[in-house]
Amino acid sequence: MPRNSAPAQPPASCAVAATPVRFARGAGEAGSVEVAVEAAVNIVYGNQPYAVMMATPSDLEDFVTGFSLTEGIICDPTEIREISVVPQAGGLVATVDLAPGRFREHLARRRNLSGRTSCGLCGVETLAELPMAAGRRDHQPGIAAAAIATALSALDRHQPLHRLTRAVHAAAWCDGQGRILAVREDVGRHNALDKLIGARLRAGQTAGEGFVLVTSRASFEMVEKAAIFGAGTLVSISAPTSLAIERAVALTLTLVSVARDDGCTIFAGSLASTLELAAR
Repeated sequence: MPRNSAPAQPPASCAVAATPVRFARGAGEAGSVEVAVEAAVNIVYGNQPYAVMMATPSDLEDFVTGFSLTEGIICDPTEIREISVVPQAGGLVATVDLAPGRFREHLARRRNLSGRTSCGLCGVETLAELPMAAGRRDHQPGIAAAAIATALSALDRHQPLHRLTRAVHAAAWCDGQGRILAVREDVGRHNALDKLIGARLRAGQTAGEGFVLVTSRASFEMVEKAAIFGAGTLVSISAPTSLAIERAVALTLTLVSVARDDGCTIFAGSLASTLELAAR
């Protein structure tokens, strides 16, 4: 696995002064609240700057690894030799040392991306450059509706930063029974998913028979990232977009959205044992 050189990174949240106001009672006593930290992260491959992403400065090695995979920079985490994260004025610089052959391939690509927490395709210059995951060739067992319900019921306990700030998204990897095995949080929904993917890759874990659960909407990019990782099912708490549904169908990825305690909606694919919830 790649070596990491990461000095102390900024905290994921910080206390700021604030005054609560209740419309019926007026202003209360001033105090402090925790807010999520948002920082500019400049991702550099070798000596070539690639992207500036606005992200929560935690789990940055996971983020860079997952981002590198879903951007098509690497095909395997072993192609990253080292990740160095260094604070600089205005943000952080994450320098990635790629294997020589992979770095030469990267230099042949040309892209200028300035990232935003709300946009995952900024900087793409032509339609042909849209990231496209390959269609799935293997068959995975279907996820049961009961497994989704199990994961949803446990998700809040795995989101400490969200409970503290109410300002971040989460992406979770769940096994076939709905047990949450890993969670990453970030101000950006794309970043949270990249962090999760990177964490699984760095732990030597493949997608296997589990599923991805995200607290955001299901957009084109979220479907693509999940499919690139190899997930067979993506579950989102918010609704999907039309292109997300189209890509999920094309990739034979099961897309389940508007996932709530009392049910969910299948937009692509199917769930196993969908009637199990009725017996609960």
